[in-house]
Amino acid sequence: MGNHLAGSCLGYGHPGAVVQEFQMGIYLAAVYIVFGFAGLIWSADRFVLGASTTARNLGVSPLIIGLTIVAFGTSAPEIFTSAAASLQGSPTIAVGNAIGSNIANLGIVLAITVLIHPVEIPLSLMKKELPALLLVSFICFVVFADFTLNYFDGVLLLFLVIVFAWRILKNLEVLNKDEEGEEGKIIDPDEISDEFIAEISTAKALGLLLFGLVLLVISANILVEGARSVALSLGVSELIIGLTVMAIGTSLPELATSLTSAFKGHYDLVLGNIIGSNIMNILLVLPVPSLLSPFVIQQEVLTRDYATMMLITLGTAYFLYMRSRKKQRIGRLGGTVLLTIYIAYTGLLIIS
Repeated sequence: MGNHLAGSCLGYGHPGAVVQEFQMGIYLAAVYIVFGFAGLIWSADRFVLGASTTARNLGVSPLIIGLTIVAFGTSAPEIFTSAAASLQGSPTIAVGNAIGSNIANLGIVLAITVLIHPVEIPLSLMKKELPALLLVSFICFVVFADFTLNYFDGVLLLFLVIVFAWRILKNLEVLNKDEEGEEGKIIDPDEISDEFIAEISTAKALGLLLFGLVLLVISANILVEGARSVALSLGVSELIIGLTVMAIGTSLPELATSLTSAFKGHYDLVLGNIIGSNIMNILLVLPVPSLLSPFVIQQEVLTRDYATMMLITLGTAYFLYMRSRKKQRIGRLGGTVLLTIYIAYTGLLIIS
């Protein structure tokens, strides 16, 4: 679609016909993007539902299901989109999606959530997840420092996923004991996993899993094709498309989840979902282009995009730390600052 559109616009012919075909191409690309996002979100839910139910039927505990299958499912749209982009020769979309999603998760999802409903800060977040996010974000700088993404980088990040998962499992029992009895802090693993488990047979669950997986692949390819066409038609770099359209679209499920959890008083899920997603974007999404399509990173990825990601991450850490010391919620001030950073960054991208 993208090559056909470009050829039509650059070829010779009546100017009005060229403009009309250009507009039709943009509309078609927009339809691809909308259906791609919708397919990704819906198929990720089907995939998680099928996988979780299969695991439950085979005797796996709800806690393990929540920490593995459900956690992977929340990052599935980014992972499959990055894989599709890399296999189509557009790894910059994958990198833009990962970094842009992290910026959007804090500058849009967390900002809007706390602007609407201030959120309490769980003690465990300050001890475990937040330091982990800061560490992983620094490791991302180490990976980007040589301006290349290669096989070694991919293997390193995947190894860190294993270490991170092991640490979560190791500290989980201690974590629950430390916070036992705190209202609004502890959520029963059975309660979390019930949403992702259906009362169906293992055969049907496996069918749902495979159906979700196939649709994930198809939707990711449709989305990437639409995004590449828009970039080509408008003369915008694929990196910018990944940082904006793709990143915002794949962050919308986190926004819905965070708002719902905040109103229910599940503050662990609000902040844990956002911070966990940012950690997984670096550890699970970035290895995809590293392993499938190693390439040279543009300088602005480090000096502009990564710098903004670190700025908004450190800003979030500062607000969380200061509010937790005073035993206060993070609310409108923090949300306003984070949203302002995101708006300024978007303005910078437009100027660029």
